[in-house]
This record gives sequence, C-alpha cells and structure tokens, in this order.
Amino acid sequence: MITLASDFGTPYPAAMKGVILARTETPVDLVDVAHDFPRGDVRTAAFWLREVLPYFPPAVHLAVVDPGVGTDRNALVIRAGEHALVGPDNGVLLPAARRLLEASETDALSAFTIDDSSAESATFHGRDVFAPAAAAVHEAGVDALETVPSLTPVPSVVDLTIPDARLEETGATGEVLVVDDFGNVVTNVPGAVLEGREDVRVDGQRVPVGETFAAVPPGEKLATVGSHGFVELDVNDGRGDEAFSLAPGEVVRLEWPI
Repeated sequence: MITLASDFGTPYPAAMKGVILARTETPVDLVDVAHDFPRGDVRTAAFWLREVLPYFPPAVHLAVVDPGVGTDRNALVIRAGEHALVGPDNGVLLPAARRLLEASETDALSAFTIDDSSAESATFHGRDVFAPAAAAVHEAGVDALETVPSLTPVPSVVDLTIPDARLEETGATGEVLVVDDFGNVVTNVPGAVLEGREDVRVDGQRVPVGETFAAVPPGEKLATVGSHGFVELDVNDGRGDEAFSLAPGEVVRLEWPI
C-alpha cells in the first residue's frame, strides 16, 4: 500500500499515481489521505498525518506539502517501524513518524535523503522526486531501504513538534492547531481537562461541555473532546471557527472554577 497526501488539489495527484504505477512491478494499492490540506501549511498537514496514518497497516506514506520545492531543502524517506514516510525535509513527516514509531518494536527513526538531481521540474517534485522514491521503497521493502540506490542515510532532519498547552489549576492557555472542514476548532488543550465539568469559560465566555454535538441545541456553542483527544470548540450544526472567532495559530484561554 502507498498512501498519498498533499496540498495539490487536482489534477496533480493523478500524475504522482501514474508515476508510481509505471515504476512498480508488484501490486500496489494507492490510497488517498487528502489532497486539500491548506496550501503550504506544513504544521496543519503534519497534525492530520499524525492523527490519520497510525490507523493504516504497514505502508509507504507519500506526503507532499512543500513550500520550499526546488530550493536546497532535502527530500526524505523516514523509516518508522514497519512504515516509511516520503516527503520534503521541512518537518511535515516527523509528528506522524514519531506516532508510528510508538506502535513498533524499534526505538529510533532512520532517515535517508533522496537523490533529486534528475528531477524534470523544479516545481513538481511530487511527481519527479517523491513519487519515484515511494515506488522504489515499495519495491525494495521498508526493511531494505539501505539497498535503494537513490537513498543515502542522513543523521538529522528538520524537526517539527506540535506545541503543548500550558496547564494551570484553574485553566489552560492553548493554541488553535487546526480548523476542520466542519468548522470545528481543534486546540492543543488535552481533553482530560473537561472531565467532570458542566461548563468552561472560553476567552471569557461561558460554554457548556458536552460529549456529543447534540448535547446542545442546534446553533449553540459547546466544548467537547474530539476524536484526537484534544479540546474542540464547536457549534452543533454550525461553524465553531466563526462562532468563537478563532483561526489556526491563535491563542485560546480556557478557565474553570476550582
């Protein structure tokens, strides 16, 4: 299996799939994760990859959100247990790689740079560099990356971490990580802070806590715990980002009585 994720929209992913299919002799299932990540938003893509990829069986994961395409940034393959991740060296692969490693018996990531000297284009490395590398990894096997001629071991890569919220006895100061297509505001505040609470104050406004969207009437705000385990600020049958006037990267303050 090879999964594909990008900010390319359409039709560019089709070209990557064509390259992979032309370069693989063994059967391969191509699975789209998403191709509508916010353009050039490395952190948002990294967050969603971290939340989605662990649900796949061992696979090669091709992920391209690459605002530095054509520059001197490296192209990478990272081995994380039984998985391999292929993409630019800008941190987009690291959170998912760490999460995948947690479920493996190995205790370290292995990274390799991809030889991109023969890229046909300076603006479409998804097709010319990363897709051929994903095909080569699929053919060789994740355990045999050292045998792939286009790969060279590298000791370090560009890092990216998802920031932690600051927790206190009476509240938490966090950050909006992403807003999903429903308008749900995903923060970095651990969902455990809502346990046993009927309401919290969000930037000064009282908001009820609910386990489901339907815990409040349609159009009403609520705070809940998303499937990722973080506090979400939502609206039942509406958009939380508009109701709370919050966007990715903005600070959010939650408070509760002792």
